[in-house]
Amino acid sequence: MPTLRQCILPLAVIAAAVTVTAPARADSAADEAAIRQRLERWTAAFNAKDNAGACDLFAPDLVYSIQDVVNGRYETMCGNLAKILGRSDIWLHYAVPAIHEIIISGDVGVVRLTWTLTVRRNGVSDTTTEEGMDVFRRQPDGRWSIARYIAFTTRPNKLLP
Repeated sequence: MPTLRQCILPLAVIAAAVTVTAPARADSAADEAAIRQRLERWTAAFNAKDNAGACDLFAPDLVYSIQDVVNGRYETMCGNLAKILGRSDIWLHYAVPAIHEIIISGDVGVVRLTWTLTVRRNGVSDTTTEEGMDVFRRQPDGRWSIARYIAFTTRPNKLLP
């Protein structure tokens, strides 16, 4: 009959092997905080009319769908941002988005959120909201970037073309 030590030693070896080979779990709270920070930085860049800073949130392989655009790409997004942020005849302001939930799974994060945009032109203001779902992917440099998103508004902003 094996001794207690003979029974415990193989179990200890198996437990050590499982611990060594088990994948490390990401810190979802830290990932969530990093995604929130990226969204806050985007808002600040947009409001400052910083096109490069605003484009920085998006992954190079970005694909998105919004009203009248089904398969938008990074180049289109950044080009459109440059046009709208370059206008001096309107004032644009996004509030920090209301985040309804963030789901993290490995190197992918899904964010359901609401954006609020206020536009002023010729002394008139209009505020609209946009519902969206952003799919973030951790990039090779470790930063979270939006790789896919879909957004819609129930009413277009009256002051935007």
